[in-house]
Parts: sequence; structure tokens; C-alpha cells
Amino acid sequence: MGTDFIFNRTDVKDINLCYQSENVSCIMVIIPSAVRVLLNVFIGSLSVLTLCGNLLVIISIIYFKQLHTPTNYLILSLAMSDLFMGALVLPSVDSCSYLGDLICKMGRSLDVFLGTSSILNLCFISIDRYFAVCHPLRYENKINVRAAVIMILVTWGVSALVGIGVIITGLNEGKCEGRCFSFNIDISGITGCVLSFYLPAVIMLSIYLKIFLVAQKQARSIQNSNCQRVKSQASVSKMERKATKTLAIVMGAFLICWTPFFTGMTLNPLINYSIPVTVIEIFSLLGWSNSVLNPFVYAFFYSWFRVAFRMILSGKIFQGNFANSKLL
Repeated sequence: MGTDFIFNRTDVKDINLCYQSENVSCIMVIIPSAVRVLLNVFIGSLSVLTLCGNLLVIISIIYFKQLHTPTNYLILSLAMSDLFMGALVLPSVDSCSYLGDLICKMGRSLDVFLGTSSILNLCFISIDRYFAVCHPLRYENKINVRAAVIMILVTWGVSALVGIGVIITGLNEGKCEGRCFSFNIDISGITGCVLSFYLPAVIMLSIYLKIFLVAQKQARSIQNSNCQRVKSQASVSKMERKATKTLAIVMGAFLICWTPFFTGMTLNPLINYSIPVTVIEIFSLLGWSNSVLNPFVYAFFYSWFRVAFRMILSGKIFQGNFANSKLL
């Protein structure tokens, strides 16, 4: 993998080391100045957008009582995981581990923990939507506040286990790539990829496919019962397009952002780590960008969130008590 450990620094005077140690250090990855500036600007912008977008979602759900629903509690959990991703992980992705390998591994564990939490939150949101669309009469009994709390606890609990477990089973164990930005797993670490990505992805694909088919069936049923009404037909057509667009955005954003990273991570140990570290890092940036997209996909799509955001950004909520306001 091109990893070089320096045991005798007196023999290599012109090598930049990532951090100093009495016994061991590692070569720091050298990035051209122009590339480093662009990378820092991109990561900084990504972090700020992630913080601002998810903070708006969190404040809206906590402040406005109309948004105190099981579905929105799941969205709140998603926003929290994405907020921590933007605040704790993104600002430190392009730096040497000056405090040593242990701190570097702790940073990677936090990254895996929050990334898995974000993905599992998306999975449980899809389950919530399944009951809302496919079983509307049973929705209130199945998906209540208690059920939402259980799903949130499962999300954070499983994510913590995956984050710790991937480190224990060999994530970059005993290796130093020069930056905490680097990822490397052995074959046993593939289990973490299955739990944190492939299994939730299959579940989400299956659920959203079922939702799409049920929505189409319901739309056709409405259309057949009002076949003489042009206005009703136009409304049904619009509903079908809206459902298709929503599902395409949800699954498209998720798969586009995370599939390259987890595919590369899974294949790498099977092909003798022939995928360049830089490629894996680019894939990881693409995955992290999903934390920026989530507020737009799951919150900006709804009119009541847009009203809440306008009230927050305009400072109106600081001018009186608007917690009971009707948000359309």
C-alpha cells in the first residue's frame, strides 16, 4: 500500500513525517499547494453547509410543536448524526495525527459511527414511509412516539457497535497512511460494510419499490373511478410524477453518494489493495456529501419545513412565542 515506517530518522533527512515519536513515525502525504487549497475550501464549504442545513432542521423540530411527530423525530435523529459529521469529522479529514495513531483510529471510529448512524436513520425513515403509504389505517398504531424512540435507540446502538467493531477487527490496524483521512480494512472488516451499508441499502430499495408500486396502484384506482374528469386525471398524473421524483431523489442521492465508497472498501482487500488511497478518499468525500443533501431531500421537500426555516432565518421566532404556529 505504499506505507513506509521510519524507524531510524537519521537515515532519511528529507522526508516529511506526519508526527514524531521515539520509536516510529510515518511519511506525510504531500499534496500540491493548489490542490490543498481547493481541497480545504471544498471540505470547509461542505462542513458549513452540513452544519447550517441540519441545524435548521433540528431547531425547527424542537421549537415548533406541529413538527413533534414520530416521523420528524426520525428526521431529527438523522439531522443530529449529520450535524456531528459536519462538526467533528469533516474539519479533521485532511490532517496528520500529531497525537499519535490511537487518536487517528478514534477519529476513524467516530467517522464510521456517524456514517452508519446516518444511513440507518434513512433506513428507518423508509420504514416509516412504508406504513404511512401502504398501511395508512395501521400507521398511528404501528408508528408512534414509542416506536420512533426504539428505532432511534437501535440506530445509535448498532452504529456504536459497528464503529467500535470495525476498528477492533482491523480497520487500518498497525498501519499509518500519513493522514487520518485514509481508510483501509481487511477481509474481516467487510462485515462492517455489510451491516452499515449493504443491508440497509437492500432494505431501503425493497421498501421504496413497494411504496412506488402501491402508490401507482392507488393512483390508477383513483384515475379509473374518475375517468371522465380531465381535472382529476391531471391531478393523478401530477401525483404520479411527484411520487416518482421523490423516490428518485431519495434513492438516487443515497446510492450515488455511498455506493462508490463502500464498493471500493469491500473490493480493496479482495484485490490485494490495488485501489489507490486517493480514489478511496474521493469516494469518502462523496459519501460525506450525503449529509449535506439529507436536509434538502427530507426537509426542504415539505412546505411546513420551508415555512419554519423562513421564520428562523428571519429571526421571527425571537420576537415572540411562535411554538404553536400553524406551518401550513
